[in-house]
Amino acid sequence: MSTTVALIGAAGHGAWHLRAIDALGERVRLVATCDVQPGYDYTDHRRMLEERKPDVVVVCTPPHTHLPIALDVLGAGADLLLEKPPVLSLADHRRLAEASRGRVLQIGFQALGSPTLPLLAERVGEVTSASVAGAWWRPDSYWTRSSWAGRRGRDGALVNPFAHALMQALAITGIRPPWTLSLDRYRTRPAVEVEDTATLRLTAPDGRAVFVAVTLCSAEFVPGDITVVGREGTAEVGYAQDRLDGEVVPGRTGLLENLLDHRDRDVPLLVPLERTEPFTALAEAILAAGEPVLLDPARLARREDGVEIPGAAAIVRRAAAERAHFREIGVLP
Repeated sequence: MSTTVALIGAAGHGAWHLRAIDALGERVRLVATCDVQPGYDYTDHRRMLEERKPDVVVVCTPPHTHLPIALDVLGAGADLLLEKPPVLSLADHRRLAEASRGRVLQIGFQALGSPTLPLLAERVGEVTSASVAGAWWRPDSYWTRSSWAGRRGRDGALVNPFAHALMQALAITGIRPPWTLSLDRYRTRPAVEVEDTATLRLTAPDGRAVFVAVTLCSAEFVPGDITVVGREGTAEVGYAQDRLDGEVVPGRTGLLENLLDHRDRDVPLLVPLERTEPFTALAEAILAAGEPVLLDPARLARREDGVEIPGAAAIVRRAAAERAHFREIGVLP
């Protein structure tokens, strides 16, 4: 008998989840789509839960809405695939953990289903550090796409666009609090309150380290590759494409499929909520940090649809290679 599935947050990125549901064929049966935008089965997720009573619900809504919707889903007796990041504070993380007792809860950090992760130990030995370099382009419209976009305490390059890279680096190194955190954050638009360009250094008491250098203001694309250093070697991980040292490793496991396998055969969940607790702790610290530095317009190149930092990709690569903040290598103030 097919497992019944519903999707809350069907517009936008929700289309990706619709394709993932469709790819599972007869194993699942989609019983409802829900979104605040018109054109879907429901605009009220509570009514949908009451009337359709799905076995599993996928939630793909803005991060600050995750907790109340997740509580409604779990309270209705459904299992849940919740998009990343699950929540934005440790208090909410604990509340979600308590509410999910007796239910299945998977968090949508899809890259943790990558087949590259199990291969790293034999490639590099015990991991000592992971460095991320990511340079993307986001136009002005990206920051006006919703009421929460670019708003302090809800958004930012580190906790949203590059959340997968950050979570992947945490998973690879196994770093958990307590740790030492250092941030270097910048913004290029006065109306945007959060960083679009940043570096982050995280150091554990035993010396393991994560370094992240990212920007959303680059004409050249750098996907967010991760350099992993271990006691026996070094490896390059392309988490988005499942690449390890330049070669694609087949066999990524979909998180909805894994959730179903857990329900049906008790296969371990790939991304249980507790695995994401370090990310939540880090996100809370980032969101509570001071206001990012507003860059002088003279440093920027104006494009028709946005702002570019000249040479941003090279700056990001250098910072990640040296594990040095932008300010430490003198490329940004």
